[in-house]
Parts: sequence; structure tokens; C-alpha cells
Amino acid sequence: MRGGDPHIRALMRTISASESNMDEPYRLLYGGKLVEDLSRHPDLCVEIVAGPNLGDCTTAAGRYQFLTTTWEAKAEAYHPSPPPWFDMWGEYSFQPEYQDAVVHSWLSDTSAWGVDIAEMLRQERLDEVLYMLSGTWTSLGYGIETNSMSGYLPQIYNAMLEEELNQTGATFPFYPGRS
Repeated sequence: MRGGDPHIRALMRTISASESNMDEPYRLLYGGKLVEDLSRHPDLCVEIVAGPNLGDCTTAAGRYQFLTTTWEAKAEAYHPSPPPWFDMWGEYSFQPEYQDAVVHSWLSDTSAWGVDIAEMLRQERLDEVLYMLSGTWTSLGYGIETNSMSGYLPQIYNAMLEEELNQTGATFPFYPGRS
């Protein structure tokens, strides 16, 4: 993704590392299968094979493992451009650029979360942010489905932030312990 706050972009990459850490995260369904058609959310119910929701099914898909209902609500609020035929069909594109744009806008919306996530990240309050977001992304270390990446998320975030800051040439206040 280009543009936007580098702290939010680093957070997005961190979420992705925990939720969809593979070569084609935008096409990923829960369980590891890939979908080809991203013209809309795939809305496929996949059986959960482990954890506290064993036997249920999930429609989680894409880089951020959006459930169908979450995607529909967040795309309605944050999708940058509904297709011209939207009024007739009512489905938002699930192409990679739109998955990123929706998540970036959602994480940047202070009214959605009741806090300024980017500012919290600039204040090095990553643990608080991950805790707050774990109700949405359960793999972030505080949720019901902590995974093998969860313990590494602070290091992943810091590495991603360094890359994002270097890529954008952005200048932000100096944080002790960070080069």
C-alpha cells in the first residue's frame, strides 16, 4: 500500500503476519486454501478444525481474514469506490488494493475505535493497540486463538515500522531505542 500513515501501514503488515502469513495473503481462506475471484468477498463457509470454535465454520478471507459480515460493514463505510453497478448488486470489490484501503481507513478512524491508533503507536503503546484489536483479529496475542506468531508481533511491528519510515522518508519524533 502507498500513502497513509506509516504507523498504520506497519500495523497492517503486523496483523497480516499473524492472520495470513503466506505468499498470497489476499487470496487466502481460513484453513489455507486460495480463491481466484476477488471481485467480491468469497463468502465461503470453511469448517474450523481446531481451537475453541472447533466444528463451527468461518467465512474469514483475505489478508486481514475478514468475515463476510465484517467486510460488508467496513467496505460500506470505508471502500474508496463502489462499482458503478453497486446500487443494483451491492457487492464491493475484494481486490488487494481495496482490502488494504478499507483496513487503513478503518484503523485510522478515531470514531470507530474511540482512540487515535496512529497516535498510540507513535507513543509506543503497541501492546495496548494489539489488545484493543484482538477482539477483531483473534491471533494478536490477547484473543482466543493466539498462534505461533503472536509472541513475535512487537518485533515484527518494529521491523515493519522501520521499513515503512525508510520507504516514505517520513520524519517523526525520535523514539529511544529505535534507530
